Amino acid sequence: MFLDFFRLLKSNGIPVTLREHLTLLEALDKGVVAYSIDDFYALSRAALVKHEQHLDRFDVLFGMFFRQLDNIPVEKIVQIPAEWLQKGIEDRQFSPEEMAAIEAMGGLDKLMERLRELLEEQKERHEGGDTWIGTQGTSPFGAYGYNPEGVRIGQEQGRQGRAVKVWDKRSYQNLDDNVELDTRNIKLALKRLRILTREGRREELDLDTTIRKTSENAGVLDLELVPSKKNRVKVLILFDIGGSMDAHIRLCEQLFSAAKYEFKHLEYYYFHNCLYEFVWKDNTRRHTERIPTLELLHKYNQDYKLIFVGDATMAPYEITAPQGSVEHYNEEPGKVWIQRMREQFPYSIWLNPTLPKYWDFTPSIELLRELMDDRMFPLTLGGLTAAMKALKDKKIKYEG
Repeated sequence: MFLDFFRLLKSNGIPVTLREHLTLLEALDKGVVAYSIDDFYALSRAALVKHEQHLDRFDVLFGMFFRQLDNIPVEKIVQIPAEWLQKGIEDRQFSPEEMAAIEAMGGLDKLMERLRELLEEQKERHEGGDTWIGTQGTSPFGAYGYNPEGVRIGQEQGRQGRAVKVWDKRSYQNLDDNVELDTRNIKLALKRLRILTREGRREELDLDTTIRKTSENAGVLDLELVPSKKNRVKVLILFDIGGSMDAHIRLCEQLFSAAKYEFKHLEYYYFHNCLYEFVWKDNTRRHTERIPTLELLHKYNQDYKLIFVGDATMAPYEITAPQGSVEHYNEEPGKVWIQRMREQFPYSIWLNPTLPKYWDFTPSIELLRELMDDRMFPLTLGGLTAAMKALKDKKIKYEG
């Protein structure tokens, strides 16, 4: 059975190997997990899935393969009224004599068949009984009771350890690409932006060339060394700081930390709300140590990937009108500087920590999305992954 599961995963694009399959079998043989579908799911996912991008597909295939264990339509289960499964005020205690007198129904098939019948027949709540779906009774179906062979429904956790099936909502769910990021997730997403080149000393073995040259040399070993591959991508990040961005400080700090770790050629500057004629490196000295934005245009060439980070939330005239800035009298509208930066850096994106469901309610976000040619991405796991792809392809736009 496990070999068929292995083949299913491999045939559907999950790069599992025989070694990983054997590791899973060895763990089962040594009793690493109990005889539980939940425990087996956790173990098999840990042993067979090497990259987070395959977790969604694994969950789907796992459910498909083991669906014979879930014979009851989920829609019927969720229609059980919640009050049928509410725990009473006092927890019922069963004596050893009562427990001994309760007989098992005789296997999973009989349990499932009887549960199907009850789902059709039962019309009200039952408590303390021995037949219906209820609570604190000896029926095989329900919560907070006792049966040597039952189906636990609606109970927060196990009590007797005797349920042969737990029919509650499981935690097998797709990864949510709208979850808040942490530094580790950001690093994983940023790794997708790579431009690998070989530079420096020859210290890495080129195995294919070594084999070929050794064969041509009548078997006499002829080593071929090459420089190691290094990520030479160049990134320029402009962070919106202050005002409404104060709510996103932690997320931006995590992004900044991950970017410094992943990109060896990283330059960063700050601006407020919209980009104007100057930026700065130190927020404590932003009024005294300003850097002309034109200097950025002259200093960094088109090899750099440009990333704006900001919630794009402001008065629309801060983007469209001269003297629209809330802090100074700008001679040119902010949109002019955005356009200049985009012309200089064709591989540019905007990362927005505000979730996309709120974008349509903020006119300034719509204005900047248009200026960025729809290359504004949310600062979520899915958004950041798409953004890294867009930094390598000028045609990619956000389609969320």
